[in-house]
Amino acid sequence: MPIIHTCQCKINIPGGGSMVGALVGSTQREPLVVGKPSTFMMDYLANKFSISKSQICMVGDRLDTDILFGQNGGCKTLLVLSGVTSLSMLQNPNNSIQPDFYTSKISDFLSLKAANV
Repeated sequence: MPIIHTCQCKINIPGGGSMVGALVGSTQREPLVVGKPSTFMMDYLANKFSISKSQICMVGDRLDTDILFGQNGGCKTLLVLSGVTSLSMLQNPNNSIQPDFYTSKISDFLSLKAANV
């Protein structure tokens, strides 16, 4: 029976990952990761709705899950700086994950105009 895990978040508080860690340690088996940044979910959504991944933009506030998820899935990415990731974190020379676009807050979407894709 496989171990299915929904998140590979690297945060310093206990969560679902601690339970998965206990299962991995006791079974010596690696989990099947279906959550961000795995492409499992992106592949499913693109197929389900017959959308080309080049038409999808992943919007999120975390570099290591949301933006990496979009990049791994072949999508454009937009980082919103009103959540977990700050501008200084984004611009840190040690940060290797760069979104295609970033904005300070989600309400900036209100001023966007639709484009033909």
